[in-house]
Amino acid sequence: MTDDQTNHWVGDALVTLESGQPVHVALERALRAAVREGRLRPGDPVPPSRALARDLGVSRWVVTQAYGALVAEGALDARTGAGTRIASTSWPAVAAPRAVDHPVQPRPAFDLGPGVPDLRHLPRTTWVAAVRAAVESATPGDLVAPDPRGVPALRHALADRLAVTRAVLVDADAVVVTHGAADGMTRLARSLHATGHTSVLVEDPSWPRLRDVAASAGLQPVPVPVDADGVDVDVLVAAAARTGARAALVTPSHQFPVGAALAPARREALVRWARAVDGVVVEDDYDAEFRYDRRPVAALRALAPDRVALLGSLSKTLAPGFGVGWLVPPDDVPAARTGLDVHTSAPPSLHQLACAALLAGGGYDRHLRSARTRYRRRRTALLAALDRHLPGLPVTGLAAGLHVVLGLPPGVDEHHVARLAARRDVRVMPSGRYRLTTTASAPALVVGYGNLVDARLEEAVGRLAVAVTEAT
Repeated sequence: MTDDQTNHWVGDALVTLESGQPVHVALERALRAAVREGRLRPGDPVPPSRALARDLGVSRWVVTQAYGALVAEGALDARTGAGTRIASTSWPAVAAPRAVDHPVQPRPAFDLGPGVPDLRHLPRTTWVAAVRAAVESATPGDLVAPDPRGVPALRHALADRLAVTRAVLVDADAVVVTHGAADGMTRLARSLHATGHTSVLVEDPSWPRLRDVAASAGLQPVPVPVDADGVDVDVLVAAAARTGARAALVTPSHQFPVGAALAPARREALVRWARAVDGVVVEDDYDAEFRYDRRPVAALRALAPDRVALLGSLSKTLAPGFGVGWLVPPDDVPAARTGLDVHTSAPPSLHQLACAALLAGGGYDRHLRSARTRYRRRRTALLAALDRHLPGLPVTGLAAGLHVVLGLPPGVDEHHVARLAARRDVRVMPSGRYRLTTTASAPALVVGYGNLVDARLEEAVGRLAVAVTEAT
């Protein structure tokens, strides 16, 4: 123990409080570490706030703040009449890392990073019921020799849902169940490469994962700029003519990170180009379920099923850990219809059957309705907090998805701001992180609001504002 640490007993666990930070934050971190390391186990009681405050020599407010944050994260379970205990769903205990292990970056207390949904509101009870239904309904064929394209029940449920929510009319036999959007892109990219494609046009900036897997499959990414109307199709056509590319990867519904929807005229122009060059458009249906100002526009594939492949997943609507996605290949590209080879496989059959039960039983739709309300409210609160703490800085992006783009004063180094914010336990991402080229652009931060506790949003923005002010 060093001079800037003090040890205290919390129940039967000895926890270490670090100095140099607010006491409630130090207590919160110490309790979180005790849970992760197994010194406090699921079901263990923690002292009443009044008693722990007395033992620590602090105000009761300090303890209630720390407890409240951990309850919101799901690490503590507070029930009237039963006291506060370590939740049964808390993080599992971890053994001390071996010397050869890479250090694990702790999750920041104020996570304003993009791309992660609200994991505290995962519909666990509904999912457990869906798993039970899957086990009870599974046939011997499901368990012994499942269809490599995915179990029929899930493919039918996905086809029905795509027809209702994305205006995509597709036969269930044409739907391929994948391990997520990246898996679907890998399958498509391999198929395209096998049929002679050597490059793929990609939005710049964009989410790097899909363009990276395309590159790994042998397709050279060709960057195309994005503006407030989505990908610039005129530049895309010119780049295609220059490079010979006949495949494009786009996000028409909600472009990441710019936050734009592809304008109607550009949607039509993109389809005309694909038909003229016998090309393929890969549509990443990113954030399509989360539009707060109006109903989402139909998928691009509804406009051109002969030329557009559709990718989707449950990563943003439920959690990345679900590991289920789908691929609908273009009608006129038979080689990519299944996207299967000896190196790919569908998710486990029982997992697929549980997803089918979740979709067919209405549990997924109920979760989405609740999530939209929560994210709409949180986005409004974030915009208000940014206006209070950082007045005058532009905030762009549709009323959709799980992030906004915060413009910074001219000349400010966005990476430096992100580092200063990290020192204050706030995670944000510089927009340049998502660029394929080194073209100069206005400094900006991508600010997410998916996985942040509502009660901590104001403080998170306040800390971010200090970082921006210091960098300026």
